[in-house]
Amino acid sequence: MPIGPPKRLESVATIRAVSSRGPLESDTCRDYVLPGLTAAGWNQDQVVEQYVIADGRIAPTARRHRRDRPLRADYLLEVEPGFAVAVVEAKREYKLPTDGLGQAKRYALRLGLPLAYSTNGKGIAEHDFDTGAETLLDAFPSPEEAWRRYRAWKGIVDDQRAEILRFPFSRALRNPDGTVKEPRSYQRVAIQRALEAITNGNKRALLTMATGTGKTFVAMQIVWKLWSKRWPGDRRPRILYLADRNILVDQPIQREFQPVFGDAIWKVRGAVRTGREIYFALYQSLADTGDTLGIFRDYPADYFDLVIVDECHRGSARDESSWREILERFAPATQLGMTATPKRDDNVDTYRYFGDPVYQYSLAEGIEDGFLAPYRVRRVVLSPDAYGWAPEEDQLDRFGREIPPGVYETPQFERVVSLLARTELAARHLTDFLRRTDRMAKTIVFCVDSEHADQMRAAIHRANSDLTRQYPNYVVRIVAAEGDVGAEHLGDFADAESDAPVIATTSKLLSTGVDLPTVRNIVLFKPIGSIVEFKQIIGRGTRLYPDADKLSFEIIDYSGATRLFEDPGFDGPPERIVEEEVDDEGRLVEPLEVAEPEPEYGEKETAGAEELEDRGARKLYVDETEVYVAAEGFYLPDAESGRLRLVEYGDYVGDQVRRLFPRPDDLRARWRTANGRDEVVELLQARGIAFEEIAERAGIPDADPFDLLVHVAWNAPVTSRRQRAQRLRREHADFLGSFTPEAREILEELVEKYADHGITQLDDLRVLEVPPLPEYGNPVEIAARFGGPEALREAVDELSELVYSA
Repeated sequence: MPIGPPKRLESVATIRAVSSRGPLESDTCRDYVLPGLTAAGWNQDQVVEQYVIADGRIAPTARRHRRDRPLRADYLLEVEPGFAVAVVEAKREYKLPTDGLGQAKRYALRLGLPLAYSTNGKGIAEHDFDTGAETLLDAFPSPEEAWRRYRAWKGIVDDQRAEILRFPFSRALRNPDGTVKEPRSYQRVAIQRALEAITNGNKRALLTMATGTGKTFVAMQIVWKLWSKRWPGDRRPRILYLADRNILVDQPIQREFQPVFGDAIWKVRGAVRTGREIYFALYQSLADTGDTLGIFRDYPADYFDLVIVDECHRGSARDESSWREILERFAPATQLGMTATPKRDDNVDTYRYFGDPVYQYSLAEGIEDGFLAPYRVRRVVLSPDAYGWAPEEDQLDRFGREIPPGVYETPQFERVVSLLARTELAARHLTDFLRRTDRMAKTIVFCVDSEHADQMRAAIHRANSDLTRQYPNYVVRIVAAEGDVGAEHLGDFADAESDAPVIATTSKLLSTGVDLPTVRNIVLFKPIGSIVEFKQIIGRGTRLYPDADKLSFEIIDYSGATRLFEDPGFDGPPERIVEEEVDDEGRLVEPLEVAEPEPEYGEKETAGAEELEDRGARKLYVDETEVYVAAEGFYLPDAESGRLRLVEYGDYVGDQVRRLFPRPDDLRARWRTANGRDEVVELLQARGIAFEEIAERAGIPDADPFDLLVHVAWNAPVTSRRQRAQRLRREHADFLGSFTPEAREILEELVEKYADHGITQLDDLRVLEVPPLPEYGNPVEIAARFGGPEALREAVDELSELVYSA
């Protein structure tokens, strides 16, 4: 089905051509599909029109976003609310019934459905994924027939199992706008796959879903169906939800489970309690501690029917984990693991324990579908990290300790040697970035350890002294050592309505499990050797928050951690990666020479670090040292290999402009009209190019966007908007002189508006309501100077074209 209003038909011939093809798809839907479904026994509640499968990928630009067209199925057929069995795609009458079958099959595969239909209103084509047969039909199957075939496809014989699967979702939760929180398309599939495994008698199952895709919401819906239908017997099931951090327990209780299950919820604290049905617990509260046996032993081994293990990749599923015995104790229960990380060398134990995932939804899929925020990467290479740092002969640290000779590199910084000037420079550079973008944008800085997090907090506080009087907690440290104070800061930081804290420094505490939807910047100031940890950290920014216009995020890397993007196993490539050089004052400098880095995977240990640790030295602190950085460029995926390649931003923009418009005159012809300018902007935005960024990097903010493009693509001299305005007055005085003095006054004011603010001032006549134009009258009175609104619009359109006449 078409999305949005139809495009304007340009000629009578086009109108006749379209009319000769018969009714539109909407006519097919209205006149044939809906009556056909009704005749087959489908009622209004069972037919979902224009079902959204994917929202459409978000493309970030410098300060704006654009979203691709959503992926929609014309009709979804449900035997119960939320339980679909088939998809229908409608085509126009002049097409073949099979013309939409490929599209319908694609949707059915995405949604995990056995039946796909395509129709032109006169015939129906069916694909049955159970048998593989394609058949032409005269009528749609009834709901009973479709359900029977679904059961056959899944091998569902037991009636209780069938009732659990088709039982409606809980509708108790609400979105921020008050609407019911419905499972997304991929969440429906995840819920169904997990329930199929559980009700089939599988003792272990695994869901792998990227951070931000709603694993907890999925878990709640799974529990809701089992709890409501009294699986596995004639009583409500007893369920244990395990995690290793309080926030991973408290957030699910408060946000997803308590509103749905009420008093059935119990958080285990220090003593055994029975009589509830859904238990939440930390491993630490159940496990053995020293000589004290854990209270998990006080629950009968068969007490729980289902154990849900959140973030299972780093908990009790590891072979060597001391918490493993908790899962072994409750082995009679079905155990469902949830993780955001695909199988890797460092989490292979998880997959060995739970088995292959029953469903996977990756970061790349979430970004492509528009359910997760895309991101851009800015690499900032500080000089000690680029070249290493060596102490002078017999140099002492701030406490008078001798610094062993040698070259210290990134893995040793803040573990062995603390270069305080490096931290200060990173803080100034980050502050400068926020000044250029948004100083109130929620930002997380990941540091090496708690001490480093405090040093970075203090440095950022100093760099933002103009704000810290108004916002004393503008930057805070959130680490375990902060105790209740840190928990309070975390609550305020996570609150979308709270202005402060704006920046949180941390080491590991915020790396996983915390729901922080308004975070716009992820700052990496620590080496990361594990792709699992890396993906968890990146996941802190992937949640969308449209209410605050949070649709993408930035990753700022001071430690080379983003080399992990080059790992072939990483499944969520960035929009682009920028590498910057800054001087010791934190200012951007021109690139010198940039070499494409070789990917390194795994964190290397150094002999120097081990030697100092063996001596019992905590850290060596160096106050004074020269720090600067190296090079700026963009890392973009190669069209053929998919690997990141280094390009200079200006070269990239120029290449893209020349590909779209071989000559400057081709670009000028498109740019002269408002519609043409919109098309150019859309084409460039799709390639990650924004005029604000071109102007910022070129250092010519007062240039017209057209002249910026011509400058970077063909090295033409840059013309400012003011110069264009002066040339228009000089070269097209006859045009301005053709109007009455009263009308010419308005045009002169509009030319001045263009010189000050750009061509958009001529595209929207609401500018007539912006001072000083109201001094000439209201818009109706101003239009009367030209002979009416149409004459005014024609005059302004011609004026905007003359701006670009040469």
